[in-house]
Order: sequence, then C-alpha cells, then structure tokens
Amino acid sequence: MRVPPTHFLTDAAASESDLARWLKDFAARPENRGALVHWQELPARAARYGELQPPLPASLATALAERGITRLYTHQVCAIEALRAGRDTVVVTGTASGKSLCFHLPALERLLDEPGATALYLFPTKALAQDQLRSLGSLRFPTKALAQDQLKSLTRLAAGGVELAGTLSAGVYDGDTAATTRKKLRAEANVILSNPDMLHAGILPQHAKWARFLSKLRFVVVDEMHAYRGIFGSHVALVLRRLERLVRHYGGEFRYVLCSATIRNPGELATALTGREVTVVDDDGAPRGEKHFAFWNPPFRDDTRVERRSSNVEGCQILAGTLERGAQAIAFTKSRVSAELVYRYTREQLERVRARLPDEKRDGLAAPIAPLHERLKPYRSGYLPEERRAIEQALFSGELRGVVSTNALELGIDVGGLDVAVLIGAAPTLASIWQQAGRAGRSGMPSLVVLVAYNDTVDQYLMRRPEYLFGRPTEAACVDPHNPYILAQQLACAAYELPLSDGDQAAFGGQMRDVLAALEEAGETRSIDGRAYWSKSEFPGARVSLRTMSDDTYTIVDASKENAVIGTVDAISGLELVYPDAIYLHEGGTWWVRALDLEQKVASVEPRTVDYYTQPVIDTNIRIRQELRAQAWRGESVRFGELTYGWQTVAFKKIRYRSLDAIGYHPLELPRLTLETAGLWLAPNEDTTLALTRAGLNPREALSGVRNLFVQLLPLMAMCDPMDL
Repeated sequence: MRVPPTHFLTDAAASESDLARWLKDFAARPENRGALVHWQELPARAARYGELQPPLPASLATALAERGITRLYTHQVCAIEALRAGRDTVVVTGTASGKSLCFHLPALERLLDEPGATALYLFPTKALAQDQLRSLGSLRFPTKALAQDQLKSLTRLAAGGVELAGTLSAGVYDGDTAATTRKKLRAEANVILSNPDMLHAGILPQHAKWARFLSKLRFVVVDEMHAYRGIFGSHVALVLRRLERLVRHYGGEFRYVLCSATIRNPGELATALTGREVTVVDDDGAPRGEKHFAFWNPPFRDDTRVERRSSNVEGCQILAGTLERGAQAIAFTKSRVSAELVYRYTREQLERVRARLPDEKRDGLAAPIAPLHERLKPYRSGYLPEERRAIEQALFSGELRGVVSTNALELGIDVGGLDVAVLIGAAPTLASIWQQAGRAGRSGMPSLVVLVAYNDTVDQYLMRRPEYLFGRPTEAACVDPHNPYILAQQLACAAYELPLSDGDQAAFGGQMRDVLAALEEAGETRSIDGRAYWSKSEFPGARVSLRTMSDDTYTIVDASKENAVIGTVDAISGLELVYPDAIYLHEGGTWWVRALDLEQKVASVEPRTVDYYTQPVIDTNIRIRQELRAQAWRGESVRFGELTYGWQTVAFKKIRYRSLDAIGYHPLELPRLTLETAGLWLAPNEDTTLALTRAGLNPREALSGVRNLFVQLLPLMAMCDPMDL
C-alpha cells in the first residue's frame, strides 16, 4: 500500500504540534502577516476518579466495562449519590466529560430495581435525542434475552426505539416519529427521549393517553440546560410546571437531573426552570487534552484600512489546510448561507489540491480512499432528518473528515474525537464560544481552536482584548417564568389540560389569579367554584410556540424531479431564503427558486449553475401601540410598552462568489410579517437632540448606534438569545 504524501494525510492522525506549526507557518506568509493576533495555550488536565458506595448493580457495571469504562469520574459519582439520596441535581462540567452517564446510570439503576418505573429525557434539539438513544443503545446488558434480541442497529435506532431484555424499552418521541411508533412508545416504553416542544404540544395535552408513563415517572432529565434561556427558557420553565402538575395528578413523583455546559449561575437557572432547589455538581473530574486557541483577524483589503478580507474565505483556507494535514475538523458559521458558502469554498480548495496529487488507484492502494473533498459536508437546520442523522453518524465513525455547521452542532452531540474547531465569527455569548471550542479535543488528545474574526464591534474587541474571553467567567443565563405575556399563554395550556385552582399558585406564581382574570375577561377561561376551566373548543397550545421562530414551515421541492422534497425552512425565514428568483444553497449546490406558493407554503426549485448567490433586502419598522411605563435614566427617558414589529423582504441582491461584488438588484412583492410584542425604547429629550445637531451630528445615526450596541452587547450580559432582541 502506498503511503499518502505527508502534506495530505487523509487517514493518519495529525499531531497538535504539526497543526500548530502549520498554522504559524501559514500566518507567516507575507499576505497573512498580522493576522495571527493571539495564541493561548490551555494546559492538559488529568482525570480524577471516585468510588460509588454502594457500587452499581453488576449488570450495569458489566455494561460499562464492555464500553471500556471501569471507573467513574468524581462528578459522576457525586451526581449519582445525590440522586440516590432523592435530591434534584444539576451537573455542570465541560464538553465530553461524561455528563450523560450522570443520568443514564441512575435511571437504569432505578429501572432494574423498579421494573415499572419510567424516565423522560428532554433535549433542546431532535439530533441530541437521537444521539442519546444511540448512547443508551451502546450499554449492552449481559442477559439471556439479549442474546436473542441484541440492541438494534443504528438503522433501527433512528427509526424510533431500542429494547433491552425486559429492562429497557426506549425511543425518541418527536415530530419525526411515525404514528405507529408513537402508539407503541406510549404503551410500552419506560424511557422516552423528546424535546420541550413535543412535551408542550404533543404529550401534555394528551395526558390521559400517557397515564401509565406519568404515574410511574421517576426521573426527568433536562440536558443542555444552558440552552433554555430568554423567551425559550421562560416558556420551558412553565412547561415543566405543567408536567409536574400532571404527574402529581396521576400519583407519580420524580427527581430532576439537569446537565449544562459551564455557566455562571447553574443553581439559580436550574431552580428558575424547575421551581425546586437543586444540588449543584460542578467538580469536573474528566481529563482534558492540551488545547491551543488562536485568534485570527483577517488583514485589511487595502491601505484604506476600512474593509477586511472575507472571514468566510479565511476560515475555509484554515479549515482546508488542517484537513489536508490529516485532521478531523469542524467549522462553525453564523448563518445557514455562511455554512453553505464556507463548505463550497473549502470543497473547491480541496478539489484543487487533489488535482496536484497522484491518482491513488493507479498507485496500487488495496482499498481506494474517498477523495478528501468528498469527505466534507455542511450541516444546518433545514436538511431532512435522515440527512442530518447520516452526517452525524459519518462524522462519529470518521468517514467524514470535516463538517461546516451552524450552531446546530454546538450542543453535545457525540461526534467523536475532533482535532480542530474553526469558529468563523464569535458566537453571541462567551458560553457559546466555549461550547464550540469544546467540540475539538473530545478524545482528550491535543486540539487546536481558531477564532476567525468578523469585522464587527464585538469580534474586533475580542481581537484587541483576548483576556475578555480567557480572563472572566461565562455569562449568567436569564429566564423569567413570571413574565405575564408568557404566563398567559402557558396558563391557557394548563387550563386546557386540567382546571386551575388556588393550589396551583405555588407553581405558577402570585400573578396567576390576575392573569387568569384577564383570560376570563377575554373569554378564554371560565371560573366555576373557584376553578378556572378552558372555555373554547380549540387547543391553545397550537398557537403557542416556545421559541421565537415560527413552528410553520415551507417545504422545498425539486421541480425537476417530480417535486421531490430536498429540505424545509421555517415560515419566517422562508421569505428571506426562498423568495422567487432567489438562489437557494443546498449541500454546496445552487438551486434557482422557480416559484413560492404562499398558501401551500411550498418553494419550487431547480438546479442551476450560476456564479453568484442572493441576499434579501429587509425593510423593518416598529410601531408603538401603547406606552405602559416610563423611567428617567441619565437625564433621558426610558419607556416600556406594547409594540408591533413588522418586516418585509422588499428586494434581493446578487452577490458574486468570493469577490462579494454586488452584480444585481431586483425588487420583490412579498407580504409584510408582523409580531405583536413588548419592548423598551430610549426617548432622548429635546436638549440632547439639539446639542447633537449643533455639533454637526445626526441624532438618528446616534440612536442607530445605541440600538446596535444594545443588540450586540445585551446577549453577552444577559445570555439571552439575540433573536429575543
């Protein structure tokens, strides 16, 4: 067998020193001088183990040993012992620290001791639920029945369930689950893996069908707890209160297990989400490999020092360079379009490299190695579920050498041991930056992280002051389950499930009666003998989305192949991505949008080779419906009230690949979307406005600058989702 050239080690593991040396050599090229602005070395850390007393049941211990796990880390022992003692527990440790065993093992231990017991696992994304189902499936219990019914293949796992010798019957219950599988899981499963959206809209409203499961519920797992913040987190906190209320109704009792990446206030957030006091386990005993963290600031285009080179192009060059040297790498981008562009640019670069290499088949390889450009994939929302699962499995197995992703892969899906993470643009919070950086080095080996800056305020601040990232704790996550707007929606759902009484105030807060009075005045509830009943025929949860994005979707079909479905997009983003004559990017290919059916919510596309992509031009406005409060602040007035936010895609631009030159502008006629919401605004007094004008400054531009600061800096301070703003 021929040994591949040393500069193109497609299957050999690249050492950190090789990758670090290459990046420094790359930075030393004349065209890149000054780009490498900071290099931080994070030292390795040895593992610390604990002893569980009493030890795990023999079958569990054997199942772990078959996975090569003979000892538990200190945080795993602490978490299991806290749960055994009946305490709600939150585990806060780094990426790849084995947090999943902190809930798998207590749940399985309880199932062995109490065969009728059940557990509910909640994850913020569908992909995480599928990943944890695979994790459960990898625990092989040595029983006679198992010999007949080995844990199902990954194909069966993806289809919906895993059964284990009368001990474990687990499955994913979400929007992708077939109706027949759903019925079987409701009737037989003792471990359900789902998400808060399905719990809210598909499980709790049909609680009578779940009476068996809820009456025996012993554990509720809330994984990736840090994802539940802002509007989404506030909704989830109330969904969990609805769950506990129904479990009590059916005579069940459970403990919470919450897991999170590092945040500043894990105990406070866990209590806000669950309404219970929790035990915090944050003594991370897992080992950590040496990590090198580089800051890369794209050089200016010319001597005017105004525009910098494209961050996407710089990121693709770094990604391609590490892949050529044998690394397995992930690149994170800030948007779906950016993920597709970086994938396209990187693939083209790898194809050019291949053209300079000898033909592997002619050189007598025993088994041909797939070209490197074919071992790279994009990953983002909008792909079909089976496409996402295939990419995750190929990355985990090593078949894929690289992936270009949005933050969809930021959360803890096990994708194996990656050597490199390239962050193209800083994530909106420090916690997210560390989550993305933690995707590299999962195997405990040395790793490399490169943050490629955008030419915007926050990124450039980090380039000048890297100590902001390395010298301070991550943000504190915020939720507000007492927000009256959110509480009204969730109380409507709760009343639909079971009538509300004064006894529910402990869960829903002191505002419950006032909010119910408003609901009754609106004709949505009716009080009878001190209990509030839902008074309408429709299901209120159908109009309540837990997230800021719409639950409604556009289906994207290939008009050239009998309208075969190639993807989806939420209804809000649809008018910004698949408008008529847009170029829709999918797995590096370009698709021309032939038509957009607004009623059927279908976008018809066809393949078309072009040298440009399209960007929407969005017109926005905000109308103040009612001012509710005002407060003096630094000589100015800050006000709060009800708003209508409107936006519309009014045109699109054609942008040439790589050069980013605008080569066309076309108007569009699409409907305006609106959002009824609440907000705050700054109202400067007349003296301030006149002073700015006398100084030759534009007050509108000044206010626009304040707005931009709010949008960019508030997520760093409050750890809310930027979409909440």
